Amino acid sequence: MSFIQIIEITTTQIDQVQQLIAAWAAETEGKRGTHRATLTQDRDRADTYLQIVEFPTRATAEANSNLAETSRFAKQLAELCAAPPLFRNLDVRHVFDLA
Repeated sequence: MSFIQIIEITTTQIDQVQQLIAAWAAETEGKRGTHRATLTQDRDRADTYLQIVEFPTRATAEANSNLAETSRFAKQLAELCAAPPLFRNLDVRHVFDLA
């Protein structure tokens, strides 16, 4: 079963967050288990962003979370945020392909 993690952050330092994400991606090349990561901006709440991270399985997501690089990333991300990041861990039940 696919797994999605949504990370909600509040920050005025989004450029630094994007640089941090890029650095993490470079450091974890060949190790990480993510399919895709999408950074979005909430149009209705200032300085609020959601990162949607897709994994093939929950086990892959857990292995990704256990990487030393991910631990460092999480600590550095928290330092750039106005409040602690909020995590949503979602098992994908069904995908409707509407294309």
